[in-house]
Amino acid sequence: MKYRGFFIVVLLFGLGFSAKAQSDYFFPPNARFDKSIPTPEEYLGYPIGTLHTRHDAIVGYLRELARRSPRARLDTIGETYEHRQLVVLTVSSSANLNNLENIRRKHLELVDPTKTITDFSDQKSIVMLGYNVHGNEPSSSEAALLTAYYYVAGLHAEVRQALDEAVLLIDPAFNPDGRDRHSTWANAYQGNPLVSDPVDAEHNEAWPGGRTNHYWYDLNRDWLPLAHVESQARIDFYHKWYPNVVTDFHEMGTNSTYFFEPTKPFGSENPVVPRDNYDGLNNLFAGYFHEALDEIGSLYFTKEQYDNSYPGYGSTYPDIHGALGLVFEQASSRGHLQDSRMGKVAFAFTIKNHLTSSLATVRASVAEKATLLAHMENYFDSAQKEGEQAGGGWVFGDPYDDGRNQAFVDLLLRHKIKTIALNEDISLGDKTFKRGKAFYVPNAQGQYRMVRTMFEKVTTFYDSIFYDASAWTTALAYNMPYEQYNGRNELRGAVLKRSDLQGEYASVPRAEYAYLIEWNEYYAPKALNYLLDKGLYVNSAFKPFSIETHEGVREFGYGTLMIPVARQEANSNLVHAYIEEATEIAGVKAYAVSSGYSASGIDLGSGSFETIQKPQVLMLIGPGTSSYEAGEVWHLLDSKVGLPITKVWTDNVGRIDWSQYNTLVLVSGNYSSLGENTINRIKQWVREGGTLITLRSATSWAVASGLVNEKFAEGPKRETPERMDYATARDFRGSNAIGGSMYMADVDITHPLAFGYTSRELPVYRNHSIFMAPSANPFSTVVRYTENPLLSGYVHKTNLEKLGGTASLLVNGIGRGNVILFVDNPNFRGMWYGTNKLFLNAIFLGNLVSRP
Repeated sequence: MKYRGFFIVVLLFGLGFSAKAQSDYFFPPNARFDKSIPTPEEYLGYPIGTLHTRHDAIVGYLRELARRSPRARLDTIGETYEHRQLVVLTVSSSANLNNLENIRRKHLELVDPTKTITDFSDQKSIVMLGYNVHGNEPSSSEAALLTAYYYVAGLHAEVRQALDEAVLLIDPAFNPDGRDRHSTWANAYQGNPLVSDPVDAEHNEAWPGGRTNHYWYDLNRDWLPLAHVESQARIDFYHKWYPNVVTDFHEMGTNSTYFFEPTKPFGSENPVVPRDNYDGLNNLFAGYFHEALDEIGSLYFTKEQYDNSYPGYGSTYPDIHGALGLVFEQASSRGHLQDSRMGKVAFAFTIKNHLTSSLATVRASVAEKATLLAHMENYFDSAQKEGEQAGGGWVFGDPYDDGRNQAFVDLLLRHKIKTIALNEDISLGDKTFKRGKAFYVPNAQGQYRMVRTMFEKVTTFYDSIFYDASAWTTALAYNMPYEQYNGRNELRGAVLKRSDLQGEYASVPRAEYAYLIEWNEYYAPKALNYLLDKGLYVNSAFKPFSIETHEGVREFGYGTLMIPVARQEANSNLVHAYIEEATEIAGVKAYAVSSGYSASGIDLGSGSFETIQKPQVLMLIGPGTSSYEAGEVWHLLDSKVGLPITKVWTDNVGRIDWSQYNTLVLVSGNYSSLGENTINRIKQWVREGGTLITLRSATSWAVASGLVNEKFAEGPKRETPERMDYATARDFRGSNAIGGSMYMADVDITHPLAFGYTSRELPVYRNHSIFMAPSANPFSTVVRYTENPLLSGYVHKTNLEKLGGTASLLVNGIGRGNVILFVDNPNFRGMWYGTNKLFLNAIFLGNLVSRP
């Protein structure tokens, strides 16, 4: 039936209406259904669109479909941090489901460049319908329920053909934790009658909102870094199937309409993806979408915005795996009914549009099956050939940090990138890679385009406007030493599997004098935190030394942990047990020493060892602060260290007993609202020995408010013509922004905030326009941009000219305490392993920084 306007929908949903009326509203007029299969309304007890459905009810309904019908099977592929199930409903004909493993194995031949398939007639189109990655964009999960019902219960010819020719993988909620946070809010504030006023509480959820997951991360940016359990489970399932089409349903501003691909040509497209994806498949499917949306009278737009360049979205990752990734955006009701500039937007209407696009996606995937299958086979064949033509590959490995090496290798293997552990040393450029800590990624593989994504630096672009990051060179994010290998001969070694990364625990013999743990290991802070939690005294070396250990004489660098035995309150047996436990859980090595007399450098009783205080960390959160950055800090300390952090709302700051904390973290935000009394209390707390850590705009606030005695650098000045065309305003302003790019910085590796780094070269990530001058104190600029710093990504030349030589990390002393000023975000998206150490040093060693 034709769509008849917002107001009829509003009236019907305000009064309630029968299941048949709702079916007529949502589904095509020719749809017929098996009455033995319950509708979503019959199972839930309310019509779709009248409430926001909880995730447990979504899972329950899909489980009921699988129980009732031979067309459906429900699999649990993982669970969230809050223990909500991550599920996928597989829907196809009963014959296909009975033969599902054979269908999957046959399908995987498409991604194997050694296999050639000329006849696709017995192959199936694999369609992954993914919904609700942003929890407060909830209409798509409701559409998922209707889509599942449509194909499980449908009796008409279109459904039967689809189930014969395709396997549908329905993932109803990529982000269940965020969804339930938002659904609880929207249902709790729903009025009766409905309130459409945009300022009503229903449409304005409290900080941090439901967009993000448990740790306040945007999971739609996590398909590349895989920082979270939801993404890890999903990527494992993805590579089990390699679907031909993947959908990614979203919501946008209430005053908009509807968006489907294609996105903005060229400027918003990924450079490694072949043109036939954007010029061919996208335009081919667009015909199905506009036809379906025209039929119901929905307004829409295409080709104007949104991003296909960053490879870590749910709609872009598939493009780099021979599939068609599709993003859809629906104007949001942000609740159940909201006023817009074109009338009222009802929740049911937003669901209808996403349902319509879901059905159109399946329709297109079936009709264009041969094209999709041929595209996937050709994609991996051409990738293999391009890799062979490029030759060589990439050699990487940090000689001092097994933890970071293993984390990077694990990421490569999760993305199915062939990685080899080299069986001999190799020197490339100015770097030597040692056997045991040297790895090789050959270009000649089906995942060649993902290899480029991980290692290539890109600084030339078609456009200067970016929806998101313009750089994603993952090896730089891990601060991974690497070089391109251009030799003709392939390098030899063992092809790695993820199970190879478990390693063997290296026990340490009992010592009566002391134990040493190297600080250059990524997970050394985890071991340190465990030891401090057990009440041991642990010291940090402020100068390097070499000393006889149970493995002979070894050199130890800045920050090395020294745990004396005799000075502990615990006996030597218990100290040894704690050392064993700490190094086992952290995956680092300890060394036993029997004498404090060094072979060179400081002795173990030197005053150049400082005793580390156990961090008691406080972080202010709430309105006016960045939930993303707060979540990154929280997740880092939880998952990489095991250190609890107290999170206090800014409007609750008056209840803080400052004597209970020695470290305060302020993420990006404006803290002027704290009031003069609170700001003065924080200053006094720092003077008394507290450590204040500020990130990005919190650093800008600290400088502008006079909290610290540092200065902004002169920013770029770009001449603006007297008169410009109105239509060019967005491009002109956007090209001036620093939207997310990578730069080389020089780090003072002798400074406590940089202990554990072995090279002065450090890639950093920048996505802001704060320019800080180096400190007047010559010893207080810990990290500084090099003179020509751009490594990867877009930056306007006027910004780049002013960026060189400015500060990225400063420390400013106040009384007995310190303010540590991060100009950049060292924890960005959970993938910046390379700069995490700066932040963890600030946490554990910040109070030990003296002012020379």
